[in-house]
Amino acid sequence: MSNQNEDVLHVVGGKPLHGTIKVRGAKNFVSKAMVAALLAPGTSVLRNVPEIRDVHVVSDLLRLHGIHVDVDGAQGVVTIDAKHVEMPSVADVDTLAGSSRIPILFSGPLLHRLGEAFIPALGGCNIGGRPIDFHLDTLRKLGAKVDKEHADGIHITAPNGLKGAKIHLPYPSVGATEQTLLAAVLAEGKTELSGAATEPEIMDLVAVLQKMGAIISVDVDRTFRIEGVKELKGYTHTALTDRIEAASWASAALATHGDVFVKGATQPEMMTFLNVFRKIGGEFDITDAGIRFWHPGGDLKPVAIETDVHPGFMTDWQQPLVVALTQAKGLSIVHETVYENRFGFTKPLVQMGATVQLYRECLGSLPCRFQQRNYKHSAVIFGPTPLTGQDIDVPDLRGGFSHLIAALTASGPSDVHGISLIDRGYADFRGKLTALGAQID
Repeated sequence: MSNQNEDVLHVVGGKPLHGTIKVRGAKNFVSKAMVAALLAPGTSVLRNVPEIRDVHVVSDLLRLHGIHVDVDGAQGVVTIDAKHVEMPSVADVDTLAGSSRIPILFSGPLLHRLGEAFIPALGGCNIGGRPIDFHLDTLRKLGAKVDKEHADGIHITAPNGLKGAKIHLPYPSVGATEQTLLAAVLAEGKTELSGAATEPEIMDLVAVLQKMGAIISVDVDRTFRIEGVKELKGYTHTALTDRIEAASWASAALATHGDVFVKGATQPEMMTFLNVFRKIGGEFDITDAGIRFWHPGGDLKPVAIETDVHPGFMTDWQQPLVVALTQAKGLSIVHETVYENRFGFTKPLVQMGATVQLYRECLGSLPCRFQQRNYKHSAVIFGPTPLTGQDIDVPDLRGGFSHLIAALTASGPSDVHGISLIDRGYADFRGKLTALGAQID
């Protein structure tokens, strides 16, 4: 854990970011692929792995379960030997409780390997309710027994093994889709999952499971059909690039009037973001090696954005982009339909000089989970407004990187507190900032 001094980054802003940085595999995929290795009593090799804290948290969780894990951070390779699996003590699992929400995804693989799983209290970013009811309902439908009365967490068993079932998700939850895939591939019989999430990271997980021997088909109506198999084998796989990190650096280039080449960034997963980036007035150039993002000069244009599940505008893209919108000429609207507390990060932006007004009303046309509910999930941003450096407390992973962009955009110094949260999803961001010419210490 970082000490208090290491958890503060001093930033002197007002200087455009220029240069080249490299982005590796997606945080939202890599950790799930590591969990998938539990399904097979063999060796799996995952490449293009970022050096982020979540990788080490999952590695430690796997080791607690008797799995051998080798992490080569420099080469971006994780090797997982899952021949032997064991149940750790409750106390040992609790040492990692609160560090990640990944433990719930261990349920399916552990039920197949050991017949039981223990899930501690779950952590994650405070961006709104992310209930695990979908996860538990899925496991129950597949035949698991869930004991939520356990003193230290949730105890799950499968006395008769898991069996295929028809499962419908009322909302295309990424986590619940992953849970179903990881649990159903070895379940007896067929599983039909409708209303599923189809994000690129989900499809890459499907690719991993297929390499392991799973039989999974996907229909155009968000329905997965999984035919359970008797056994799986280890995999070798190269992770898709992190589209959230790539978009975050693109937003930083736009907000600071910079020019950043993001090596490893790929077009297909970012098409929706690229369209909005272009509408605002940003320029980009796509090559086989990556994508260059830059501010071409002149005024940025305001836009109206509504977040949505894939292939819509990703919720994790909006926070960094909101900082760039404070520098656009006119009125921009952002309607958040995925997480109810995603705009908590805007308060420090206002203190820095931004004009951001939050509303409970749905300022958009997409179906919204929070309609007529008491959440401020729409934002109106008026710009351009000059930003001035301030002391900032990081609220969550994406909000934290957004605050970092604001500090880089602002004139004068800022102290950004709680930057260890940013380490969860942005590998070596200090080194990358230095490579782009940022003045930090």
